[in-house]
Amino acid sequence: MLLLNQVVLFYQFVCSKLDVIGTWLPQLVLRLAMAWEFGESGFEKLHGSNWFADASFPFPFSLLPPDISWGMATFFEIVGAFALAFGLATRFFSISLIILTIVAISAVHWPEHWNSLSELIKGYRIIDENNDGFGNYKLPLLFIVMLLPLLFNGAGKVSIDYWIRSRSGK
Repeated sequence: MLLLNQVVLFYQFVCSKLDVIGTWLPQLVLRLAMAWEFGESGFEKLHGSNWFADASFPFPFSLLPPDISWGMATFFEIVGAFALAFGLATRFFSISLIILTIVAISAVHWPEHWNSLSELIKGYRIIDENNDGFGNYKLPLLFIVMLLPLLFNGAGKVSIDYWIRSRSGK
């Protein structure tokens, strides 16, 4: 019985330390991972050629000329990456990047055609190696899932957002 009590006490001790670390580390890791991914994509757009003219964007994004869409995507990916890295306006940039990613899924990554759920599931992959028309929406979908905690919980304690909020007394 003594051994069980010691195990329980040790478990409680570990959990208390994880609770403290959990107020800042998970959000920091998510912010940095998302900043890296979106920043990399944004800088590729900044230094690359505009392939948006060949994409089919959903309404209302189809109303914008491809050059404006390209510029907006580049801006939000680069500025959003820096903002996420520092934890500045994290919720705003999280929702902005979620919207951008949803548009990217529907315009680029979603299957060209599908008649059944099993065909739709075939697009849940990272690379469309065979170019078979089933798409490749797994990675952008994972990005959306990774941005959700930042949207709902904020940037965490190691962020400019937290510093501003603590200075304002809220």
